[in-house]
Amino acid sequence: MSVDDGLAGDAGRPIRASRAWEPAPAAQDAYFRAAAAVLAAPPSVVADGVLADLLARHYGLSGAITTLSSEVECTAEVALPDGRRLILKTSRRPEAVESFRFQSAAIAAVAGAAGFVAPLVLPTGGGALMFAQDGVCGYLQTRLEGTPMHRVARSPDLLRDVGCALARLDLALSRRELPAMHRPVLWHVRCWPRLMELQRYLPSGPVAEAVARAMRDYEGEIAPAIGSVPWQIAHNDPSPFNTLVGEAGIAFIDFGDGCWGPRIQDLAIAASHLVSDPSLPLGGAEHLIAGYAAALPLCADEARLLVGLMRARQSALILINYWRAHLFPGNADYIKKNVARAEQGLTILAPLDPASERDAVIEAAAMS
Repeated sequence: MSVDDGLAGDAGRPIRASRAWEPAPAAQDAYFRAAAAVLAAPPSVVADGVLADLLARHYGLSGAITTLSSEVECTAEVALPDGRRLILKTSRRPEAVESFRFQSAAIAAVAGAAGFVAPLVLPTGGGALMFAQDGVCGYLQTRLEGTPMHRVARSPDLLRDVGCALARLDLALSRRELPAMHRPVLWHVRCWPRLMELQRYLPSGPVAEAVARAMRDYEGEIAPAIGSVPWQIAHNDPSPFNTLVGEAGIAFIDFGDGCWGPRIQDLAIAASHLVSDPSLPLGGAEHLIAGYAAALPLCADEARLLVGLMRARQSALILINYWRAHLFPGNADYIKKNVARAEQGLTILAPLDPASERDAVIEAAAMS
């Protein structure tokens, strides 16, 4: 079966969240404000000369450094003389210490797991997963080969493979207790009831109305039930930009939004990016859901809540990225790279009622 009434999975079975995941209103507000502050600040800038010094001092390496696009931290590619390529992530911002503690620990936690590919963290000369020096912190990882999924033609077989790999990633992350897994993350479902404060940055029209409707549904129907599904460490951003297709298999990169949350959130995020065909009930996400359910069957509550979470995530993406594009107009194109896809997907899913949503997910899962 691909949908069952209990907890799915085997050795890595996650626990169900209790209602204790809902903090007091004051704590909820503090969490939201701290999470929003992270994305309201410009990307951290670290000069190439500083990066070269950090690379030499902590890893004994040198190479050609190229800074890459990034929304929060400073991400640079390092080309070593022997042909290897690495990724060095650094930041001058104090909150990055907790983020990098989580990211490096999460990547290390899934090393050697089967069914997907992830980067490897390279330890410092002292054996640590990350470093902090003179107000700059960071870590070094391998650079994976592959083509981002958004540049690859999507076949049913590919989508099934991606869904299965994502389920294997979730299994590898399950039952983990990682440092900083409860740090403020604006993409966490805990923040979503507050995101409508950003509605004023949306252009008026059908999309803004669909966003408002999806967020009302989330707050009224999904949020009260989200504690009934399994929670665990999740990647929390398996978008087509963070999913690579390569000879070694399906790979996942960028664990920067990872945190403790509903396990089904990873599937909801990945599926929400694939809703593009109005002739299909779930817009083309069916094969990914089938692949996921084949490796990690959905419980009944997950099947019931999945589409509502997909719509809420599409809405969160639209709200947050319009807001950030307003804050950083010079980087608006990069910030809004996924917005058109989310708007289209939200429009396709909007007509579904709760019974139709559940039935469509169960039917998709049965395809496995």
